[in-house]
Amino acid sequence: MRHWTESFDDDAADEPLVRPYTITGGRTTPERDDLTLITLVTALSEAASSETGHGMRRMQPEHRTILALCTRPLAVAEVASALNLPVSVTKILIGDLIEAGQLRARPPLAFAQAGGLPGMTILEAVRDGLRNL
Repeated sequence: MRHWTESFDDDAADEPLVRPYTITGGRTTPERDDLTLITLVTALSEAASSETGHGMRRMQPEHRTILALCTRPLAVAEVASALNLPVSVTKILIGDLIEAGQLRARPPLAFAQAGGLPGMTILEAVRDGLRNL
């Protein structure tokens, strides 16, 4: 007689055991609508240096990883890739850090300088970056 667990595939052990909605506290959509794939996020210097603050104890390990990654400006898509998480989950986590005053978000300089319209160079760079993911 076969045991019911024998039908499980051993390759499934490579999959994460924690689902993304657990990481986000059950939230499935970001509260912020200003975070795009190319929005640049940067840890505020006092937030990056004070990871032992009271707010960090309640945050997920992914929040700490985002702060460590964002010591220099990174695009939301780059953060999602580094975390190996869906962009929607990453946006929720980034939103948490912005609300906590530990992260700053801004549009890329090309958007700010061109009145919000992207240049062809930026669009090609985004396209190439997405292809490399």
